[in-house]
Amino acid sequence: MRSAYPTTPDGRYFVVRGRLWRTSNPSLPAAVRESLVKDLMAARRAVAIARRINAPSAESAAHEAVDRAKVELGERGPVWWDDGAPDLNRHLARTGPYAEWYAGLSES
Repeated sequence: MRSAYPTTPDGRYFVVRGRLWRTSNPSLPAAVRESLVKDLMAARRAVAIARRINAPSAESAAHEAVDRAKVELGERGPVWWDDGAPDLNRHLARTGPYAEWYAGLSES
């Protein structure tokens, strides 16, 4: 299955509207990843429900659950790679170390 968003050559980020977003840790076992994604989706649904019923404390708890799942997936918190490269999450793809790669996407 092809991703709707381009992924950097090193697999660390995907790009949405020109911004880098950290991918999940590829070394997570499939069953663990699947469970964490289910947790993440349930937490996101809980955020939406809490907003609809105007329940600020429930919304806050749901946001915390989203954050926990994203940290466990490796999308937030400490980076999952170990070569000392900085975390460029949310940086612009057109600047920094991915600029040349990103510029090449529009040429193809």
